[in-house]
Amino acid sequence: MRYEGSVYRPPSEARSYILQCTIGCSHNRCIFCGMYKDKKYRIRELEEVMADIRMAKLYFGDLNKVFLADGDALAMDTENLLKIIPELYRQFPSLYHVGIYAGPDSILKKTDEELQALREAGLTIAYLGVETGDKELLKEIRKGVTYQEMVEAGRKIVRSGIKLSVTVLLGLAGRGERALEHARNTARIINDIEPDFAAALTVMLVPGTVLHRRAQKGEFELPEPFEILEEMKVIIENLEVDNCEWRSNHASNYLPIKGRLQKDKEKMLGLINSVLKNQDDRFLRPEYMRGL
Repeated sequence: MRYEGSVYRPPSEARSYILQCTIGCSHNRCIFCGMYKDKKYRIRELEEVMADIRMAKLYFGDLNKVFLADGDALAMDTENLLKIIPELYRQFPSLYHVGIYAGPDSILKKTDEELQALREAGLTIAYLGVETGDKELLKEIRKGVTYQEMVEAGRKIVRSGIKLSVTVLLGLAGRGERALEHARNTARIINDIEPDFAAALTVMLVPGTVLHRRAQKGEFELPEPFEILEEMKVIIENLEVDNCEWRSNHASNYLPIKGRLQKDKEKMLGLINSVLKNQDDRFLRPEYMRGL
């Protein structure tokens, strides 16, 4: 398989064949993110992508899952995606899952009809980095969209019938009361979007990023592990969505938990409260095992 630069995928795509449709991220301005800094954004030629599919067929024979990378493969022209996705199903008879990273701006640029066509072609899930529901923080991290635009992007995916997984970022507001405001507002934006999955990551300071430089200047302070757990607790407490799966199984998180809302809400909160009450870091993922 051939890839350009570092390649990333969500934890749930661990067993997927990664097909690079775009190189890098179309936005690539978020102050916390160090991904895709090693390459300039571009959309790959359709012939290149089709050649990779044929190479994967020769190498794997058959596949169940495919993930379309890089950071915002949905930015590709719908016309080309509608050639790539059916070709994947043609080449791999056992294929039942095709996932994609989707930036909010790229979603907003697609019509409802385009997104429905992608779903009918076989696109099964889109991953949207929401990060926070705090309006001011959303602006500070340079996400590129407003609260309402982020909600509309998420709702467009939901309306299309494509499953939606949103990611939020614990610790993004630093320490203190603002962290809890970030948590409450993040629960609110998840409630407004009503995704199929909501996943938490924990902020890590990546050298070279704006957030890292701010931390070096004393303008940002990472929360302590139990403060991060308090944030996650507040988010889950305020989630009103039903039939949505919550996950914190990413390697950056201190406490991996998983459950379906609202059915498992009290069970998840019980686990978090127990760890917070004992303040025992043996229950937490050690720093040397954390990563992005």
